[in-house]
Amino acid sequence: MKLNPRQDEAVKYVSGPCLVLAGAGSGKTGVICQKIAYLIQKCDYSARNIAAVTFTNKAAREMKERVTKMLGRDLTRGLTVSTFHSLGLDIVRRELKTLGYKPGFTLFDDQDTLALLKELTADELDNDKELLNKLQTMISNWKNDLLLPDAVLKHAVDADTRLYGEFYARYHKHMKAYNALDFDDLILIPTLLLRNYPEVRERWRKKIRYMLVDEYQDTNTSQYELVKLITGERGRLTVVGDDDQSIYSWRGAKPQNLVLLGEDYPSLKLIKLEQNYRSSGRILKCANILIANNPHVYDKALFSELDYGVELRVLQTKNEEHEVERVVGDLIGHRFMNRSHYKDYAILYRGNHQSRLLEKALMTNRIPYKISGGTSFFSRSEIKDVMAYLRVLVNPDDDNAFLRIVNVPKRELGPATLEKLGSYANMRQISMFAASFEYGLEEYLTGRGLAKLQAFTRWLVETADNAERGDTAAVLRSMIREINYEDWLYDSSPSAKAAEMRMKNVTELFSWVTQMLEGDEDDEPMTLAQVVTRLTLRDMMERNEEEEFADQVQLMTLHASKGLEFPYVYLIGMEEGLLPHQTSIDENNVEEERRLAYVGVTRAQRELTFTYARERRQFGELSRTEVSRFMYEMPQDDLNWENHQPKKTQEEKQATAKVGVANLRALLNKGQD
Repeated sequence: MKLNPRQDEAVKYVSGPCLVLAGAGSGKTGVICQKIAYLIQKCDYSARNIAAVTFTNKAAREMKERVTKMLGRDLTRGLTVSTFHSLGLDIVRRELKTLGYKPGFTLFDDQDTLALLKELTADELDNDKELLNKLQTMISNWKNDLLLPDAVLKHAVDADTRLYGEFYARYHKHMKAYNALDFDDLILIPTLLLRNYPEVRERWRKKIRYMLVDEYQDTNTSQYELVKLITGERGRLTVVGDDDQSIYSWRGAKPQNLVLLGEDYPSLKLIKLEQNYRSSGRILKCANILIANNPHVYDKALFSELDYGVELRVLQTKNEEHEVERVVGDLIGHRFMNRSHYKDYAILYRGNHQSRLLEKALMTNRIPYKISGGTSFFSRSEIKDVMAYLRVLVNPDDDNAFLRIVNVPKRELGPATLEKLGSYANMRQISMFAASFEYGLEEYLTGRGLAKLQAFTRWLVETADNAERGDTAAVLRSMIREINYEDWLYDSSPSAKAAEMRMKNVTELFSWVTQMLEGDEDDEPMTLAQVVTRLTLRDMMERNEEEEFADQVQLMTLHASKGLEFPYVYLIGMEEGLLPHQTSIDENNVEEERRLAYVGVTRAQRELTFTYARERRQFGELSRTEVSRFMYEMPQDDLNWENHQPKKTQEEKQATAKVGVANLRALLNKGQD
């Protein structure tokens, strides 16, 4: 990697603490890797005395691979490249004696924590999921702010905080008794340990003689403190970050940690990486002017030596359905005209709910896609339930699907009954469904369990029969009513709003199924079996994780898009209330939303298209929308608002048609090769 002058300076400055303010696409990961190599090759540092810390396992793995490729295995032996939590775990493991933990401690994930909190607060919170989630978040925030239960209770100013502080104390005591740690403990415990035990602190300072931290703007209080305790006053430290890409305040991240660094290390060297190697000059200009609306302690302006590039398009649409139609239609046309690949395109959005209609439109048009940073439509439990019902109607011998639905909603068919049914089916080498009709089953299963099972399988036979002979779509809808699925969703969801959203997903699935059953001008009507095969295949493709490099359109939230880049980007839903999000507007936190928009804009390498809808349905109500303020904060000369643009001249239309004909000819010739 050839370094530009600023990157070179960042790599070679090792005599004191260094803050590398790295703009989007400025090659920051390369700088960290080169600096590790420089420390080992030119500064007599041993790899085992260097630690590089980042936020995801994937980023850590890639960084380690790059450095190993540069230096070889011998020189990198003992090098620490890890997440904050892995480093914390390493410290805890090595300091068990001081901490008073037994070897072989247990790590609790979020689900384990929630289950324990549920047990410990059964009398007071009565299994209220919203209150339990609130408690879990509060404990996490306290730990991130380095507060133990005693400190919380000592400074509690209201009854609510006192009550939750007492729950925290109970939880803390139980975790200690269980010899268990949760995710937040992996930072909290090492930080307090290094703070309170000078000999432990000294030991770790000798071990980690130089530290590098990536994505520094995403650190929270405890992570910042841990870094400070390890690097000490001498500050053998390089942190790389971008305050304009700090989008995780809801996770406790504090972009002001970049500013604190200058206060804690007066000799801090600031180096700005402002050359962007990713985007066209025009995209960067729009991003710079947009983010300049946020207050900055450190100013920076990205520049690019790439072409200035085409205008950023702004498409106005009638509503969310029309928005998705326009985006998918535009993408198909653009791909044809430019002979590009599906994987060159990304569609970004603020909220996961915006992906549902996109998935449907892409599927309808047989466009392969991959969804990241959110639960895919087919991964949602309610969709899996309904799909399992459809699979059993089409193929009753599908044991997997049968097991999923036999007791959803509850039919008093518990594990004991199903175990007996399964044993009999295995012995007879037949499916569980088929086994339920055999007389021999009565030797294994009797009474209420058998009666309930046979009532269910008979009902399945009748429903499948009706679906085949009658109005299939109507039969499927009445099937959902007959099993009282909606009531069950309300009973089993954390809130009425969540149940409503889940039922909306079921309705959405049925509208797809109905459409496929009835067909349209482009597609022949399908049988139920064909519909189920098509949808199951879609689901399997989604779950095949080997497809990372397959030719698929990328769908993702703005949060999930950080660190990625694509030639062509669609940023949809550019409206007040969506981006910026209404909650942020209400809480007067539009600055973080602007950073999110900035992240979205700087994902695009060549072309960027924004869309907004004039009206949008939210919570069942149709409301008029306003264009996002961010659209007006960008330089208008660089935006091409579709509804403001002059009509194409005859010459321009002919030139576009010529390109289309040429591409069609090339496509046909390719087909004959």
